[in-house]
Amino acid sequence: MIQGFIHALRIQSKIIFVVVRNLKGLTQVVVTADNPEFDKAKNLTLESVIRCTGEMKDAPQAPGGSEMHPSRIEVLSAAEPELPIPVVVKGSDEETEAPTRFDYRWLDLRKPEKTKIFKVWTEFEKGWRKYWDENGYIQLYPPAFMSIPSETGADVFEVKYFDRKAYLAQSPQFYKQMAMAAGMEKVFMVGPVFRAEQSFTTRHVTEFTGWDFEISYINDHNDVMDAEEGMIVAGFEQLKKAFPDLDITIPKRPFPRITMVEAKKILSGMGIPSPEEHDLAPEEERAISEYVEKEMGHEFVFITEYHKSKSAFYHMRLDENSDRSRRADLLYRGIEVTTMAQREHRVEILEKQALEKGMNLEPLKDYINFFRWGCPPHGGAGIGPARFIMRILDLPNVREATYLPRDVKRLNP
Repeated sequence: MIQGFIHALRIQSKIIFVVVRNLKGLTQVVVTADNPEFDKAKNLTLESVIRCTGEMKDAPQAPGGSEMHPSRIEVLSAAEPELPIPVVVKGSDEETEAPTRFDYRWLDLRKPEKTKIFKVWTEFEKGWRKYWDENGYIQLYPPAFMSIPSETGADVFEVKYFDRKAYLAQSPQFYKQMAMAAGMEKVFMVGPVFRAEQSFTTRHVTEFTGWDFEISYINDHNDVMDAEEGMIVAGFEQLKKAFPDLDITIPKRPFPRITMVEAKKILSGMGIPSPEEHDLAPEEERAISEYVEKEMGHEFVFITEYHKSKSAFYHMRLDENSDRSRRADLLYRGIEVTTMAQREHRVEILEKQALEKGMNLEPLKDYINFFRWGCPPHGGAGIGPARFIMRILDLPNVREATYLPRDVKRLNP
């Protein structure tokens, strides 16, 4: 028995070829004129869902080397003859533009190459989860509603929450840290993240799935980098196991680590313009990644020791009088995929740094209270898995690696 969508259909006077597609691949069904199901087969349409029962026969020219000669064809769901977008794109045809494809995302995802994106994501996440499991991490499920924004800045979604205002979480940052104050030591979270940014780039969406982890008893942010390296290697190893033909390289540890000051010097030597002293523009991220790959043979690089102006109020400084923080961003093949830091767990310093940022301490009271009754030194990271998948599969846009993308203009389907 074969069940699936009609991928291709060739109707001739004496014979009909039906190619059925499901997650296992393509199967050819051959219906000859003397078959009682011939008239039914003549009325089939592309992308209808059918079930065929019959005998499999060797056929070297057919997909998979065999074909079915059916004794019965059942139409489980008939597709309308005119498809809004083509599911099968022939070699000479151009693919439908992305906005139209996303309008009919369920049809777009029927393409095997699109389905593969999420098979790859599934295997990649299996590797990370293997690391988390083997290293004693606890999974937690944080809320999406927050009483205050979880990050500094104004890029938050406000929502009406009964008689007051709430915010959709920009990250589970506060709740990861609460887990450290609760003595959980190692936690990970997988969940939605919301960013109200008026951004129209190929790497930004307004809602994405984030992977987050937090660990206690660290010496500094290098311990956080060490941990993520282990997760990434486990993810790539699982991918290579599941997709041996996938063109990926399992990264070697340790990953290169370059301070922001060093990165700016390298970029200046390359003649790359720097619009901002303390941050990297997309062109700079691409250039420093190319440099690292050429000079160090690595597709990953941590950019470390960000200036305090580009660090959250809860990021620990390198030392008491430093303007640099224990923050690092991870670049993978030219795009930022992770932001991480050691957190400031000392209440008096945390309050001081919040005031330096011009923040009101009253709304932060519940958060700061996490650290009043003892909390281990800790740090963690927020990870954008869709950006990983985008680079692993050389996709042109992070939306292609997102099941149902949400951006400034899109809320459907």
